[in-house]
Amino acid sequence: MTGQVVVSSQGSMVTISVHGRFDFNVHKEFRDAYETALKNTQFENFVIDFQPTEYIDSSALGMLLILRERIGSKSRIKLTRCNKAIRSTLDISNFNKLFDIQ
Repeated sequence: MTGQVVVSSQGSMVTISVHGRFDFNVHKEFRDAYETALKNTQFENFVIDFQPTEYIDSSALGMLLILRERIGSKSRIKLTRCNKAIRSTLDISNFNKLFDIQ
């Protein structure tokens, strides 16, 4: 299943989720989602919800790093609801040192 990016917001938090595969095919959609949110200065917290995500690859890891670099220290990023395979990929990549993984 090709990935589809879904964005929702509540208060100062924006949630981005990728349904299906989080890979290079959703690069533009994912970037557009967070760039649009960054234009709205009320957002201080980003949540990447992995519940609907079936798979991530190295390009998804790169997209998360770009997001982290792009927002700098002005916002927080949480990675939530990871399945075992996704959590394992994040742990092996030491993303637990860069992101709040729940």
